[in-house]
Amino acid sequence: MGRTHALTGWCAGLALAPAVGAGSVHQAVAFAATTAGFALLPDLDHPGARASKLLGPVTGGISWLLRKASAGLYALTKGPRDERGKGTHRHLSHTVLFAAGLGALTTFATNAGGWWAVAAVVLIGVLLAEDALGDWLLPVAGGAVIWWTFTVGAANVELEQLTGYLGIAVGAGCLVHCLGDALTESGCPFLFPLPIAGETWYELRPPRWLRFRTGKRVENLLIFPAFTIAAILLLPGVWPLVTDLAEQLFTRPVVEAGH
Repeated sequence: MGRTHALTGWCAGLALAPAVGAGSVHQAVAFAATTAGFALLPDLDHPGARASKLLGPVTGGISWLLRKASAGLYALTKGPRDERGKGTHRHLSHTVLFAAGLGALTTFATNAGGWWAVAAVVLIGVLLAEDALGDWLLPVAGGAVIWWTFTVGAANVELEQLTGYLGIAVGAGCLVHCLGDALTESGCPFLFPLPIAGETWYELRPPRWLRFRTGKRVENLLIFPAFTIAAILLLPGVWPLVTDLAEQLFTRPVVEAGH
């Protein structure tokens, strides 16, 4: 489900960017790329996930630490009706608290580190998204860097202005991941530690007929194509262009009386 997480994160980032003040095209794209990448980060709690393998032993070690912390927290907080599992995958990193905490940490780091910290966060987001969506994204990202350089007067100025926004992008990406997992058969306990039905780690999910299995027909033939279209339409300037074109094609010219 990695590519779907990245794609939905990209769409959420483009939709959210204007609301948080990332107003220019450059800022919106950087914001959305960050959200897309960090929509994969919660799966760092699984040793076989793309995020866990991204930087080899570095991310592998972080994944191990995260699983240990998640298992310890689960053992301490599980309710009387929670499952007897280990509490590693889809637990600590799949919560609103984790998303908010990582977002706050990103805000602190970018405020302290300035332009270089902002660039590092965006780069991590691009690498995570590329790993999920495919190597075709690398030349696209390279072209985006060239476009950025030639279309903005001082690239570092616009990028540094994202300092106050990237924490929101990171947190939103993690939250989008949780919402996506909540639509699957397994559900997602993202409202931890709110107790529900005797469970501290209650797996939220929709009615059975709305759930889907990861990597199967519903995801591949419906969800992914739909969000691919949305990913294009949400790009700044694309939707007005499409509506103007549709209006020109389907609106009949007004014929003046007497002609």
